[in-house]
Amino acid sequence: MDIITQYGTIFIIVAVVFGLYMTWGIGANDVANVMGTSVGSGAITVGTAIGIAAVFEFAGAALAGGHVTQTIRKGIIDPSAIAGTPEILIYGMLAALLAAAIWLMVASNRGWPVSTTHTIIGAIVGFAIAGIGIDAVNWPKIGEIVLSWIISPAIGAVIAFLLMISIRSLILDTDDPFRRAKQWGPVYIFLVGFIISLVTLFKGLKHLDLELSIEQSFMAASGFGLFTAFIGWLMIKRVKVDEHADKDYHFSSVEKVFIPMMIFTACGMAFAHGSNDVANGVGPIAAVVGIVNSGGEVLQSSGLPLWILLLGGFGIILGLATYGYKVMRTIGTKITELTPTRGFSATMAAAATVVLASRTGMPVSTTHIAVGAVVGVGMARGVGAIDLRVVSGIVMSWVITLPVGGVLAALFFYIIRGMFS
Repeated sequence: MDIITQYGTIFIIVAVVFGLYMTWGIGANDVANVMGTSVGSGAITVGTAIGIAAVFEFAGAALAGGHVTQTIRKGIIDPSAIAGTPEILIYGMLAALLAAAIWLMVASNRGWPVSTTHTIIGAIVGFAIAGIGIDAVNWPKIGEIVLSWIISPAIGAVIAFLLMISIRSLILDTDDPFRRAKQWGPVYIFLVGFIISLVTLFKGLKHLDLELSIEQSFMAASGFGLFTAFIGWLMIKRVKVDEHADKDYHFSSVEKVFIPMMIFTACGMAFAHGSNDVANGVGPIAAVVGIVNSGGEVLQSSGLPLWILLLGGFGIILGLATYGYKVMRTIGTKITELTPTRGFSATMAAAATVVLASRTGMPVSTTHIAVGAVVGVGMARGVGAIDLRVVSGIVMSWVITLPVGGVLAALFFYIIRGMFS
């Protein structure tokens, strides 16, 4: 307790610095993953992607980021064994943040789209084993999370596959694909606005003291979906047939219709990512702040200050803007060839999967979901359309991420404990 009283302010400052470093890595890696489909399809530029992320990552973190943060903070390990020495948990959270941040920096430099969720969970487990004991780890919870890493990319792939099949059936395989694209485009945009707003309204705003009934949520989500569809219709109707381009590629004009639609899916994916993965960086910060502010009490639950969520959103955007281009190139161009129609399907599927998963409180990996969605789009054209060597390399990078995060966190825990003990 005396250590927390003496160094409490220092602990919070260090947690903020390490948390910014960690969320910078999330932006450089995970946000690059989720925006890579939009950029790789040629629908938006890197600068536009950064601008979209700046607005909607913040919105997702502030409006819908609380639930997953709770899971990361108190669901993975049982801190009851160190109730009398809460500084151990502070050392562990700082070690986990630093370990995850360093690994993300290395992976981003190599262009590896690793999972930040893998990284921070592995780091927390590594600290817990080193600092508390193996029994402190909530292994059933870890099992649930690992299972979600398998299920969530599969769901993303299935949704993307079905969306691509629907676009082919309703638009591409018709007598007048361009006209049908302009007819169905607002419907797809409505789905983007409706799904994301509905799930957010259901469970994502409790920490803002704003709760609506099911009927009110459906009405609000429908209204928001219609609003986005109207804006999309205004944008789509300005698209004209490019007969010269259609001579080279029959669906060139159709793809141009999907370019403004990709803006909506990119916004949705940025919001979904902010609502889910901001927890990876701010969860440990929240734990440190909670312990220090309570005078050393290891709380099972406490309020999550909005400033912590906003801090995470800022770090994420900074990472994407400064270092996200390498990973963006991997997922946007190397797995399968993306066009605006394919990119739309992949991004919308990933956004829906991430938001739905985040509302269950399960910290799924947006990296897995985004890759799964891109693979699902490729599968719609056949296995030959997917570069399986790239996919296998990505999976291998996922496998080594968990143990690397754990080992680094254990090492940093011993160092930090030695510095303050």
